[in-house]
Amino acid sequence: MATPYPKLIIPSQTRLGWIGTGIMGALMASRLLAAGYSLTVYNRTVEKALPLQSQGAHVLSSPIEVARRSDVVFTIVGNSRDVREVTLGPNGVLPGLNPGGVVVDMTASHPALAREMFAAARAKGCWSVDAPVSGTDVGAREGKLAIFAGGDGDVVALLKPLFDIMGKVTYMGEAGCGQSCKLANQIAGSALLVGLSEGLVFAERAGLDLNKFLDAVREGTAGSRLMDLFGERMIRKDYRPTAFAQYVVKDLGMALDSLEETDEQRTAAVPGAELTKQLYLAMVANGDAKIGIHGVKTVIERINGK
Repeated sequence: MATPYPKLIIPSQTRLGWIGTGIMGALMASRLLAAGYSLTVYNRTVEKALPLQSQGAHVLSSPIEVARRSDVVFTIVGNSRDVREVTLGPNGVLPGLNPGGVVVDMTASHPALAREMFAAARAKGCWSVDAPVSGTDVGAREGKLAIFAGGDGDVVALLKPLFDIMGKVTYMGEAGCGQSCKLANQIAGSALLVGLSEGLVFAERAGLDLNKFLDAVREGTAGSRLMDLFGERMIRKDYRPTAFAQYVVKDLGMALDSLEETDEQRTAAVPGAELTKQLYLAMVANGDAKIGIHGVKTVIERINGK
């Protein structure tokens, strides 16, 4: 029997669930509430869900309860193990989701797990979409996230009104392709931050004014969105997190783990990512796992005796 497609998204009728209210999740969920959607929320630490409750969300005590009351459930949690627990576990989303329902995982998770979730959802008469994001807390707050979606293209199209509230969605292909896009994004982005860190340390050692350095190069080939977001913060040594450094270690680890996939067409050698991961591992070893991803500059400074 064919899996029924989700119903059309209508703010006054579509029931949304949200699991995970960390830095990004809380901001994204808040935008859905502000757009007029009914939202049911679960977070492992209940206190972190209370600000959404004050905005009108209903807070429940398990993912399965959220799923039973929702047509579409979004998850954005810490890592692949957490994703598996809140979606495929006995008290997870899929056991409670009604036929035709959708689980949308926005965590940066493993592509193989996304494919497993898609198969499990289809077996239950439901749908799964992997839709990780990029854009930091600024993008989450302003609804300007880049969203990378994998799964059934028609289901992603039906969900577009919801994605549009959070940012710009790009359909990347079959299940797992959204996660693969996110990992490729992390490989490129983390390498750019390492390059920016080294450029700043080099410029400072050369006696340059760092603010003038940024102004001089940002319109040239070295300029980037990451430079605009983090350059001045790095100069001020403001490493408050928009995303934790430990998550870069996790994401690059998943990218490197993908080399073990049996399908060789899905794999690529990424030696630069291995080097970048080592620098972020040094951050963790230095006790900086939960400072911002742009704090990799501290590692370059330590290497240079600062």
